[in-house]
Amino acid sequence: MTTSRAEQPVARYDIAVLGAGPAGLSAAVAAAAQGSRTVLIDAGARPGGQYWRHRDGDDGARHHGWSQFRRLQRESAAHHLLDHRFGHSIWHVERTEEGFTTHTTCDDAPRALRSRTVIVATGAYDRQLPFPGWTIPGVFTAGAVQALLKGQGVPAGKRIAVAGTGPFLLPVATGLAEAGATVVGVFEAGLPTAFARHPLAALRSLPKLAEGAGYLSTLRKHRVPYRTRTTVIAAHGTDAVTGATVARLDDRWRIVPGSARQIDCDTVAVGYGFTPQTEIPLQLGCEMARDADGSLVARVDSRQRGTADGVYVAGEACGVGGSQLAVIEGELAGLHASYATNGSLVDRRRLTRLLRRRAAQRSFAAAMHQAYPVPDGWQSWLDEDTTVCRCEEVTAGTVRRAVSDLGATDPRAVKLYARPGMGLCQGRVCGYATACLVARANGRQPTADDLRGMAARPVAQPLTLGALAAGGDDNSL
Repeated sequence: MTTSRAEQPVARYDIAVLGAGPAGLSAAVAAAAQGSRTVLIDAGARPGGQYWRHRDGDDGARHHGWSQFRRLQRESAAHHLLDHRFGHSIWHVERTEEGFTTHTTCDDAPRALRSRTVIVATGAYDRQLPFPGWTIPGVFTAGAVQALLKGQGVPAGKRIAVAGTGPFLLPVATGLAEAGATVVGVFEAGLPTAFARHPLAALRSLPKLAEGAGYLSTLRKHRVPYRTRTTVIAAHGTDAVTGATVARLDDRWRIVPGSARQIDCDTVAVGYGFTPQTEIPLQLGCEMARDADGSLVARVDSRQRGTADGVYVAGEACGVGGSQLAVIEGELAGLHASYATNGSLVDRRRLTRLLRRRAAQRSFAAAMHQAYPVPDGWQSWLDEDTTVCRCEEVTAGTVRRAVSDLGATDPRAVKLYARPGMGLCQGRVCGYATACLVARANGRQPTADDLRGMAARPVAQPLTLGALAAGGDDNSL
């Protein structure tokens, strides 16, 4: 078979780790230490992922778990069996007779890496819920605001409203306040005191609770208002945000009549949890499930094995649970993948400790999901003209009419009829919201199949036709 001039030689490994965040970095170090030739692949320029995103020369003052990151980074850099492929965007993984071929692009040129086993540690990104005005410049996801602050040291605006639900709002608001921005308020749609219903999980995670208390203390020091059962229901402006409307919510997240008021701000940061990146597990045929927070996740067993042979999944792709859980699951995946691939000796005492720690972290994550639910009342904030799919400019009314007028019963049908999820992002931004809107219009709750219909992508990341064509016959799908 022919190979194009642009194509690089195919590299072969025992284990390919996809993603260099907390889970992937931990998995790669564990696998290499067990004697497996391992490659760590990530689109970023350096390891750490979103959680440990940093600038050159960063002293780690604004990062939790920085010493752990530096340890993993040192071990990763020093190990002779571990190769690093940073700046490589993974767009497809295919099964072969020998194992797997991971297709990537680097500087718009194709690369292919072969391995006997893959560990998927692709993390998650902000879950977005549409609301009137959310497409105005100056409305950011909470994660984007934090990434800008961590990566460039720059606040996204001068007067910033932070809104949504979940504990992630606290470090975002704290970082902005410490960087000199005026945080006009943290508007938490839920009621965090619901976590008190899970005392055992709280006792097992006292450091996390102390971390949250520290954020609240910093916000009080900067005189940042913290409001519960309240959120931003609309942003205002044309070419830039000039203000927002906040309102109180009931326990189903419906707007309390007469509670809406306008606030002065030039930036809105919103976050409603996270969406796991599951394109690769879906490409490889892994069974999926709808998790407690409503996300689509890969099913795994106690060894972090997915249901497809040779595929391990760690971190947010098998359930959103935070960086410490991701590190633990990454280590488990790296150890078990190495045991299975090369027959290295099993350290049962180490595994027992890891399993005990994972159970405690999973218990805490489950309690957090129950304390910060996302009820479907948010859909009542949307008028018929509210954009749901910004790529294809599909409105909430268009999505609903695809059900009422055209008889669509699932998101895939709505996608065909009305085109939400057919644009550049391929449903990464609007997929969750579309699935929820369609399910409610059909009088039911969203299912794993609904979410899968908006998440399955044969091309996991945006890819130029030039890069695809340059792959040559040897890498054709």
